[in-house]
Amino acid sequence: MSEVNSKVSELKNGLLAKSIEAFMLAIEVYNKPTIRYRVEGFSFFICNSWELMLKAHLINTKGERSIYYKDNPDRTISLENCIRVVFTNDKDPLRLNLEKIVQLRNTSTHFITTEYEMVYVPLFQACVLNFTNKILEFHGVDMTDYVPQNFLTLKVSMEAIDNAKIIAKYPEEIAKKLIATNEEIESLAATKNQNFAIVIEHHHFIVKDKKQATSLVAIDSSADTKVKLIKELKDPKTTHPYTTKSAIEIIKDRLEKLGLGTYFNKYVFQLFVEYYSLKGNPRFHYSYNVGATVFHSYSQQAIDMIISEIRNDPENIVDNIKASLKNKKDGN
Repeated sequence: MSEVNSKVSELKNGLLAKSIEAFMLAIEVYNKPTIRYRVEGFSFFICNSWELMLKAHLINTKGERSIYYKDNPDRTISLENCIRVVFTNDKDPLRLNLEKIVQLRNTSTHFITTEYEMVYVPLFQACVLNFTNKILEFHGVDMTDYVPQNFLTLKVSMEAIDNAKIIAKYPEEIAKKLIATNEEIESLAATKNQNFAIVIEHHHFIVKDKKQATSLVAIDSSADTKVKLIKELKDPKTTHPYTTKSAIEIIKDRLEKLGLGTYFNKYVFQLFVEYYSLKGNPRFHYSYNVGATVFHSYSQQAIDMIISEIRNDPENIVDNIKASLKNKKDGN
């Protein structure tokens, strides 16, 4: 390798290493309960991680000079420039997601309130998953080697935005900004896919049959409002968004990027579903009827679990599962 190529490779690897570090800082800042600077801190570090990762990608695909301004060769381009160059479709939900978070980072000094967390967390969660997918696609880096899978889910306690309370609590300029931002993001989330926002809605109902409840609470008998049972519903389009076909495609694509072969198909997927008893486990599986037809959908956790198990023993796991299932059917 020539000295020039060596320096370019060193620059690219340095950018990638710092990108991974910035990503982990974003997750740590957001998930640490004692930090009140969560929204600002996360937006700063996640933007930094994207910028460094995209610049490493541009060096790979367009050469080192592509990350510098043509009229100022000593200065690297901004994240906004990187986004436009790499994601050329300005309607791409992933690009829209990033641009909204960049906008938040740029204005956070003036407009951040505690309610911004409620507005932006669906975008933050989508941004985290988008980053893990793109760094794997562009650089072959699996972020679960650095951050445990369960930490890629952001921890947040949310309640609905109440416009009347916002208007009463904040000066007019900040209140208008917050309400307008919330309405804009809600509108976009309703029309875009999960690359833009991951929204989980909670609806609570009183039920008579305890077996129908997925979560229970104890109620103080002296309370003014009496409730005995509460059922929490999650929108399966959000929590279990993958059909059998789409789940297989995603798993197969990730395995190929990890260099683990292309043997994964519907038959192998069904082996995993049966062996790990995914059906009936609400963390992994959801079923619903349309007429007489039963449809099945799967969660991101199901996909991650299958990939993780394959990575642990890629050469033998399918044969081992087949043998175990056969022994079980034979009564051994």
